[in-house]
Amino acid sequence: MFLYFYTKVTNSNMINWSPILLSIKLAIATVTILLLISIPLAFWLSSKKSKLKSIIEAVISLPLVLPPTVLGFYLLITFSPNSSVGSFFNTYLGINLAFSFTGLVIGSVIYSLPFMLQPILTGFNSLPKSLSEASYLLGKSKRVTLLKVLLPNIKQSVITGTVLAFAHTIGEFGVVLMIGGNIPQQTKVVSIAIYDEVESLNYTNAHIYSGILLATTFTILLLVYLRKNANSNLL
Repeated sequence: MFLYFYTKVTNSNMINWSPILLSIKLAIATVTILLLISIPLAFWLSSKKSKLKSIIEAVISLPLVLPPTVLGFYLLITFSPNSSVGSFFNTYLGINLAFSFTGLVIGSVIYSLPFMLQPILTGFNSLPKSLSEASYLLGKSKRVTLLKVLLPNIKQSVITGTVLAFAHTIGEFGVVLMIGGNIPQQTKVVSIAIYDEVESLNYTNAHIYSGILLATTFTILLLVYLRKNANSNLL
């Protein structure tokens, strides 16, 4: 199978690499933003006990159960120049969120947030409370405790969340199609390119795009599980 796939890639002169590169660019931008959001948010959620916490977790977890097209539809309405959010970005920042790469990044951050947040939150919840309490007793601030004490102990959880969010973003279809449409070199990511090739009955290129996507995500997951099992064997 891999020999067949390699032959198809090397012999095809029609393959357009732009959707693949755009998907990788989108995934990197999304994961970078999610790391900045998820780590402090997970730290806050792990230290709070209130009804507000349950509401926030429920809202964040909606993408796990909502059909992507539903989320994409409401995001498209929100990003529209006719909405207050879309109008603000368009008027004051000169950014069109609908059918743009910026809109794809924001939509992907919302859609992939639970995939990044849940493993990190689980990591924080697994740590004994005495760890942070000892840090506070030694005079360390919450920021220092988070960066120097807690994060090093949940490194595997952060890696897992990063990988899941990256792989999930690369494989997005419904949300990116609703928000970004199908604009070459701007919003046409690899999942949409596969759909286009299948619609055109061009199964050769569909095989190539799908194979690259499959090989990439499998390799990333394999490396994570190899690292995880290696760390388990050291314990």
